[in-house]
This record gives sequence, structure tokens and C-alpha cells, in this order.
Amino acid sequence: MPETGRDPNRPSPEALLEAARREERTRGRLKVFLGAAPGVGKTYEMLTIGRARLKAGIDVVVGVVETHARAETEALLDGLETVARRPVAYHGTVLDEMDLDALLARRPALALVDELAHTNAPGSRHPKRYQDVEELLDAGIDVLTTLNIQHVESLNDVVASITRIRVRETVPDGVLDRADDIEVVDLNPDDLIQRLKDGKVYVPTNAERALKHYFSRGNLTALRELALRRTADRVDDELLGHMRANAIPGPWAAGERVLVCVNEDPRSAGLVRYTKRLADRLHAPWTALSIEGARTMSLREAQRDRIAEALRLADRLGGDAVTLPGGRRIADDALAYARSANVNHIVVGKANRSRLFELLHGSVVHDLLRDSGNISVHVVPGEAAPADRQTRRAITMAAPRRGFSLGPYAGALAAIAAGLASAILAQPYAGVENADLFLLTAVVSVAVRWGLGPALASVVAASLAYNFFFLPPVYTLTIADPTNVAAFLLFTLVAVLVSNLAARARRVAVVSQGRARATERLFGFSRKLAACGTLDDVLWATSAQVAAMLKVRVVLLLPDGKAVTVMAGYPPEDRLDEADVAAAQWAFDNERPAGRCADTLPGAKRLFLPMRTGRGTIGVIGLDADGAGPILTPEGRRLLDALADMGALAIERVRLVEDLDRAERAAETDRLRQALLTSISHDLRTPLASVLGAASTLRDLDAALAPDAKAELLGTVIGEAERLNRFIANLLDMTRLEAGAVAPNLSAQDVAETIDTALRRTDKILAGHAVAVEVAPDLPPLALDPVLFEQVLVNLLDNAAKYAPAGSTVTLRAAREGESVTIRVLDEGDGLSGADAERIFDKFYRVQKGDRVRAGTGLGLAIARGFVEAMGGTVTAGNRPDRRGAGFTVTLPVPARGAAEGIAA
Repeated sequence: MPETGRDPNRPSPEALLEAARREERTRGRLKVFLGAAPGVGKTYEMLTIGRARLKAGIDVVVGVVETHARAETEALLDGLETVARRPVAYHGTVLDEMDLDALLARRPALALVDELAHTNAPGSRHPKRYQDVEELLDAGIDVLTTLNIQHVESLNDVVASITRIRVRETVPDGVLDRADDIEVVDLNPDDLIQRLKDGKVYVPTNAERALKHYFSRGNLTALRELALRRTADRVDDELLGHMRANAIPGPWAAGERVLVCVNEDPRSAGLVRYTKRLADRLHAPWTALSIEGARTMSLREAQRDRIAEALRLADRLGGDAVTLPGGRRIADDALAYARSANVNHIVVGKANRSRLFELLHGSVVHDLLRDSGNISVHVVPGEAAPADRQTRRAITMAAPRRGFSLGPYAGALAAIAAGLASAILAQPYAGVENADLFLLTAVVSVAVRWGLGPALASVVAASLAYNFFFLPPVYTLTIADPTNVAAFLLFTLVAVLVSNLAARARRVAVVSQGRARATERLFGFSRKLAACGTLDDVLWATSAQVAAMLKVRVVLLLPDGKAVTVMAGYPPEDRLDEADVAAAQWAFDNERPAGRCADTLPGAKRLFLPMRTGRGTIGVIGLDADGAGPILTPEGRRLLDALADMGALAIERVRLVEDLDRAERAAETDRLRQALLTSISHDLRTPLASVLGAASTLRDLDAALAPDAKAELLGTVIGEAERLNRFIANLLDMTRLEAGAVAPNLSAQDVAETIDTALRRTDKILAGHAVAVEVAPDLPPLALDPVLFEQVLVNLLDNAAKYAPAGSTVTLRAAREGESVTIRVLDEGDGLSGADAERIFDKFYRVQKGDRVRAGTGLGLAIARGFVEAMGGTVTAGNRPDRRGAGFTVTLPVPARGAAEGIAA
């Protein structure tokens, strides 16, 4: 939409900024080869352009190209460097995907990436290929890619209705909007069908099925039109941007655009319908324009409502509804908008005013015809609907006009009297020639204060006073000197012009002040909504704001299943009567107003209006006010639309956040459930199998077993049972941590004694390793829970034994460092990668180290961290600085002397 209030002879700042961003950007350029259907030659055209760029000296690399065994396409790949694809295992098969990392490391100037809408195999960095392309562009690599029109997200439903086939792989429209160039690869439907029959698109069996369903001539023609129209819209936007950036006056005959001017005339609705039909014949976008000038302030409520209804009708019929503040002439404002929007057809209603009115006030139709240049102006007689004519007659007969008040006119005469007195008093000093300035000052003051009517009255009074008191012969209304006649006429003319300009400036200022107040309140409302974090806060803020700004009573209803339910109100409202509930439900189901003063269910107490967002209707707002007649004025309706849209967006935002939180919690729960099931199915079944095997052997072969064999089997039963007990203990400890039930029983403990106890517990676990213990002799007592701290050390030593090779050394060091004591458990395994160091304390996470790793639940380190933090310490993981291996460091604070004595006591 064109910028309003901008000088059309100056470049658009927004267009200039966009052009500057395009020139200065470091992002790669994207060109999309768009086709109506498979087989039109998109890949062939992309490879042809790629080979031409390669001959021009540009570094071109093929990221991925699907030739579908077409010989002519495969021939174009000869001589082009191709990045090897990355194999991905999926459900027993191997899928070949584009190797994004290899392409980024190769960093060509231009990459060829086929099939933009492709879905990547699970486990890839991005789920969609267009996201891979976005990463290539962000790295500064230019990309050529291909896309079929049926994969564009906004056209998915349209394509499904045409072909009866819904495409699941789609690309967001924003990807196409951000593309630097879109080239349509077009092919006549008959030629494409022939290519399909010749086997140049699909293999014969698939080709025959495609001809019966998708590749019908009608389908291909419709898809072809969609592709051409989508590209034409893009070209049209680029043309408008170029015109605005270079301040080129429009219109350029590059496409059809239609503009209809609406006002308070009852025929405006008919003009809107005519414009809709004209735009459909021209296959052109169209806009309904209303210009709010000073005259708008004097319109009756019914007339303003007709303007608002015409704009709403345009919006319902698929056009754009635009309201602009007026300047000097309506025709000038309409033509300025038309040229800035590249409009080449203006529809205006035929005037039915008298010649006298046109002589005094001018004619918008005549001004448009005279100044339109190369814009076509359609003057349409129009026809008011019967209801409009009846309404107009009823308003003329029943609606009172604005009351006439003598106050402003009395004030005007008083102001002229004050100016006259000032002129008479200043005459000895300023002279008679300056008396008119005092009277003109009074005229301007009246125009600014009370408007045009009192200003004209003050002009008459000032002219008579000027003649009576200052033009000789004074104190008469006659003028003796012909030169004074000219002075008198000039004074009167200047007074009329000045009063008219001042009154017009006043009306414009009043309109601007009203708009500024409304804008300020809307801005405050938007800030209030931005601070709302819950649905209740949003509903309360919306209902209170609407009630305060429109002086009505408000209820907000949201769907609860299939029925709508009152969720908030101002003043608070819990229940509605049956008529209101029926009207609210109808408004929600049909996305149209219902209830009081509406066409549907007008017997309801309230007027109900749907609250919409891009995802559809999300609720209903109900309004009630005292007195009979319409609840809202046209200005109030426009203000309500703005408030309701902002509230609806805030409600949707809160719901989206809640949906995202639920999705994240569900995903986390599912991940933990899968990890727990995996742990139970593998890590717990293994020791159970060993116990059952050893026990059944003892039962069945007891007499035949030697004492050593029996002892070995009993040792297996006991060892595996202890291992199973540790697994279950870990699960119980994690449950306690998750529930917040870990409350350490702190007391002064000797660290060396706890270390010795932990080493005895892990004697069997560490049997295959050498253990080095380095405990400083002067360690102070620490405030510890001995049971929890012992479990921490056991888990760390168990982890070291799992991930260090047999025969290696596990080292346990304890020393004081400043006001803390650090206990380090070091192994000589493979160490930790960067990703493992970050995630190693997550629940159920286990580093993959091959078959030699002992079984475990993946909970030991998470439990260790939880216990240490409960005792006021920290635990970290990293690689050893002196040699290969991992190290875990527990840091515990040394209590102050007084605190330590208290703990010890």
C-alpha cells in the first residue's frame, strides 16, 4: 500500500532504504525457477544457466540435482562440479541427501539446489531443504533452485481444489517474497502431456496414472495461470518499489489497478459493487478510497455510517479499504494516491448537485476529468438500493440537523467589538491606516475559535465597522473617496479569504487532534497487551479498554468446545440471556455481526462481532449501551475494529505461547519416557537375566556343580542384584530430586572419611582399574550430608570405571583451594567432546563409547549434580589438562569458623 501523506514528487524513504539494503547486504542472491507442474523444464533451465555462469568464470557447484533419469538433463551435468551426497540411514534403507556442511565448506560463488520444497530425511540439520538454502544464502552463497507452484503454502488449498490432490511438501510464501529473482519456466499443456506420454517426465506406469489424475489439460491450464499470476504479482510489487524509490509519477501501464472513490452518498455501495465487477473483468486488484476532510466533521451519523459500510463492503468483496486525511481538494488527494499506487482506472459517482453548488464549491468529477492525465476516469450514475433510498428519506424526514446556536455568533460580534475598540484606542498612535489590522486579527480569532459560519458573520460586522468608523465620511455607511471603495473591498476580500483559511485550518487541526488522541490510546493499549502474559490478563485489558474508549458495556466470549462461553466482561458479566447466547454463537459460527441493530437476531440485547486473526475467528465481542438506536458511530466502529484486532492478536499470541509450552513439555516428557523405557528394557533386564540364569542353574544342576562353580554363580547373583539395586536407587533418587524432596541433613564431616567409605563401596566396580587417592592431610570439616555426599562420590567413581579402559588408573584428589575444597575424579578414557561436556549431566544422557561401556541408566551424573547443589556446592565436567581423559570437579565451600562450630555442636 502506498505511503499516505507523502509528497509524490519525492522518493519514498522506505523504498530507498530497501534498495540500500539490497546493495549493501552480504546475503547471497536467490533465484527461483518456478513451474506449473513437473516436467516443464525447470531443472533443465537451472543447469543451462549454471553452465553459462561457469563459462563466465563464476565458481559453480551442484549441491543436489534430481535428473529423474532424463538423458538431456543428465548431459547438462557433465563438466559441473558436484558435491557428493550424504547417506542417511532410515528404517532399514539409506537415503541420499544434500551434504550441507560439505557445500558450506566448499563455499562456491553459486550453488545449484534442485527441488526447494523437498523434505529432508530424519536426522538432518533442517527438516526442509528450503531451510538448507536459507543457511547457504546467509553464508553469502548465491543459489539457483526450482519449485512447482503447487508447493507454495498460500496456494496449497487452491491447488487441492483444482487437482483433488493435496501436496504435503510446501514452502512458506516468505521464501518466494525474499527471492531476488523468479523466472517462470512455462510449457504449453499439450506439449507437456506429449512429453509425459513419451516417457520424458515419469516412467510409463507412473505416467499413465498421472495422465488420468493430475496431468489433465484443465488442471495444467489452471496451474499455469497460478504460476503466471504469482509471478506477475511479484513483478508488480517490484515496479511499485522502483517507482517510489525514483519518484516516478504514475501510472505506468504495466498492469491494471482500479480505484473507487466513496463518500456519504447512498450510491457508494453500488459504486463498490460496480468496481468489483470491473476489476474481475480486468483481472485487477482494486481499492475503495475515502478521503476525510474538514467537511467530514459536519456529516450526520447516518452519512458517516454509509461511508463506513461502503468500506466494509469493499473489504468483504476482496478489495482494499483505505481512508486518507484530506488536504485542499478531494480530487487532488485522490489523484495523488492513484499515482502513488500505479492506479490506471478511477471509478467515481455521477454528481447530482446543482450548478450553483458546483460554482461555489467545485466539482470533484470535473476536477478528476481535467487533471487525471493518462488515468481513465469512469463516471458511473450508480443506483441506490431500495433500503438505502428509504433510509435516506427517513433520515431526511426524522433526523434533526445539528442545532443552531447563537453563542458563537454572539462571541464573534463581541470579538469584532473588542477589535474595534482596540483600533479606536490605538488610532492616535498607529494611525487610521492600521485600523484594519485590529479588525482582521479579530476575524482570524473568531475563525480559529468557532469556525467558518461565525467567521463570515464577523467579516460582515468588521467590514461595516471599518466603513462606519474609519472611512470618510466617518460615522456613515457612505464612501466619498473612490480610493476608499477599493480599500473597503480589498479589506472585505482579505477578511473572507483569511477567515476561510483559518476556519479550514481549525477543522483540519480538530481532525488531526482526534486522530492523534485515538492513535495515542491505541499505542497505549498495544503496550498494555504486550505486557500481558496470561489469557485472563489479555481478556481483562481488552474488555476494559473497549469499554473505556467507546463508553459501552463489553463481554468477551471464547469457544469452549463447540459453544462460546463468557470469559471476561467490563463491568464483570457471568451470564447472558438466551437471545444473546444465540446471537453470540451465530456470530462466531458465521463470522458476521449478529444481535442488536444487526441483520441477524436483532432482538438480542447486545451487538456481537467476531474477533478474527489470520487463523480464523477466535472469539466474539459483545457490546451493550443505554438508549435506543445504534450502539456505535462509524468512527466508533472503526475504533472497535482496531481494538478487537489488537485484542485478537494478543489472545492468539498467548495461546500460541501456551501451545508451544505444551508441545515442549510433551516432547520432553516423550523423550524422558522413551529414555526410561530404553533404560528399563535394556539396563534392568540385563542384570535380571543374569540373576535368573544363575539361580536356575543352581536349582537345576545343584548336585552336579562343584563348590567353586556354585560360589561363582552365587557371586553373579549377588553382584547383579547389587547392580540392579543401584539402578533402582538412582531412579528413586531422581524422583526425589524432581519432586524437590531432597533436604540434606548437614553436619560437620571429615572429607577423607567419606572418601574412604565411598571407595570401599566401589571396590568391586573399580576391580579392573588402578586407584590413586591423593587427599591433602589438612582438609577442614565441611557441612555435608554424609549419605548424599557418599552417593555423589560413588556415582562419579562408577562413571569413571565405565568410560576408562581396563588397567588404567582412576585418580581421586581432594585439596583446599582458597575458601573451598575441591574433589576431583579423573580417568584415562577418551575424554569428552564439546557437546558431551554440555549435556553429560542431563537425565538419561549417555556418551556413546562402543560395546565396552558397562550398562547404566544415564542418571548417575544428574543425581550427583542434584545432590551437590542441594548441599551448596557445584560439580563440573571437562577434559584433563595433563593427559587424555575426563575429569569431574566437585567444589564445596568451607564454612566460617562460627558456622562450623555450630554444625559440629
